[in-house]
Amino acid sequence: MNPFLEKPKRIDDHLMNWTDMSPCPYDKHTVDPYTRTRVILMNGTEFENVWFTHQFHRNCADGDVCRALALIRRSEQQQQKLVAALKPDDEDMLEHTIGYEQLAVDLTAHLAKREPDEYVRNALNFALLEDFDHLYRYADLMELENGRHAEKLVGCYTEIMPGRPTIAHHRYPFDSVKRPIKNKEADLQTKLSVGIITAAEQQTMNYYMNVCAAYPNTPGRALYREIGMIEEQHVSHYGSLLDVNATWLENLVMHQYIECYLYWSCCETETDSSIRKVWAQMLDVEISHLHEAVKLLRHVEGKDYPQVVGEGTFPAPLKLESNIDHVRAVLSGTVQVTACRESYAAVESLEKDADFFRYQQMVNCDLNSVMSHQVIEKHIKNFGQDYRFQVEEHPLAVLRNRKKDNTDVGRTPCALEK
Repeated sequence: MNPFLEKPKRIDDHLMNWTDMSPCPYDKHTVDPYTRTRVILMNGTEFENVWFTHQFHRNCADGDVCRALALIRRSEQQQQKLVAALKPDDEDMLEHTIGYEQLAVDLTAHLAKREPDEYVRNALNFALLEDFDHLYRYADLMELENGRHAEKLVGCYTEIMPGRPTIAHHRYPFDSVKRPIKNKEADLQTKLSVGIITAAEQQTMNYYMNVCAAYPNTPGRALYREIGMIEEQHVSHYGSLLDVNATWLENLVMHQYIECYLYWSCCETETDSSIRKVWAQMLDVEISHLHEAVKLLRHVEGKDYPQVVGEGTFPAPLKLESNIDHVRAVLSGTVQVTACRESYAAVESLEKDADFFRYQQMVNCDLNSVMSHQVIEKHIKNFGQDYRFQVEEHPLAVLRNRKKDNTDVGRTPCALEK
């Protein structure tokens, strides 16, 4: 599909009333896990576009452009409200969080597998192991608090076991800054990957920023707080890959193109017929937004969309699916790697006074205050071992012990040899 060749409606024709914004939610007991994660993904995508146009508006002196942005943004806000309402009111915070982390794992893995740029692919695979470990920590909290098993929520599509331990994720801020891509040189898939993953991780960060203080007990609040700080790192990590030389209007066109691509992908892969209709409706709306963005680009900058996205035909649809083999392969090869300025390095290769070790000592000086560690230790104390869902034994021998949480891997030199 090429959305630039579609005939759009007027944006006014897409504006909704309250009934329009009140869809029938999915049933949390029967929903396919990837329907749940698609809802989370598209909610985050709409959020990104709303805030991008707010920032554009605040940096634009052209009243006509600002009014066009206001109309697009109002429509995007209505879309976001509709998509968010697909989540049922009986799905609690922890269940919803498991969906967030499953999305982070399988979206990142899918993008990494199809990413042609090695630098961007390495960035995706690096953070993948961290979201994978977050899923494990929240799943243990779930069984610890109410005896529920997260494997049911993820449909057994995604393994639940230690990745790079969360305690090892805390790094000095300088190490979250990566090299930006150049849109004029980058493959379309790379531009899509960077935009999609930045929006998705930003939505997770925003979610944790809002809910960490709302969790009903102190250990849960502390776990959300800690993992929320990692999501800040991930948004800096992925956001720094975006082309810094793109103009505001070029970015607007790219944002709208990404939305069209994602809603089209949802239409192509959705298994729930009623929710597929929602994706189709949202795609029609985004095509109108995209054409309006192209008009602005032509009028204000004298450019056309091929200068931003090329010919415009979508690549293969984004597909959320099981990525067990990919995650295991990345775990086996890079679990002992950390970020080091614009690149990555094995913990063993860092100088003793490296910022990574200095920051670790600042925030993790007392293991008893690190909740990602303590929640596993408490689970082991109560149940005799941690909670996992694995299709076979862990690929790393050092992480197979279910009766002791490992706080050395990814954090201490030569941890794989211990």
